Amino acid sequence: MYAVIKTGGKQYKVAAGEKIKVEQIAADVGQEVVIDQVLAVGDGAGLRLGSPLVEGATVSATVVSHGRHDKLRIFKMRRRKHYQKHGGHRQHYTELQIGAVNG
Repeated sequence: MYAVIKTGGKQYKVAAGEKIKVEQIAADVGQEVVIDQVLAVGDGAGLRLGSPLVEGATVSATVVSHGRHDKLRIFKMRRRKHYQKHGGHRQHYTELQIGAVNG
């Protein structure tokens, strides 16, 4: 059984037992999180789509860790103008262990 969830402005296809990295969630390590924004639930044969959410469907997950992704290099340049600007960005994430898909 799998589900398509929405968190942090992005959509993820998840199944029980998977680990995913999502935008940072305000939860402690080891805490259980229930995601109720489920867009679709499917098993081998059928698929239930929500409009926009599936009624009564939830996904339970456990927070494994918090961290930061690798640095993205940002380089801006205007040719012939003697302008160069360097920067970088590291996005925060929360790693989740998907426990169960209910729905």
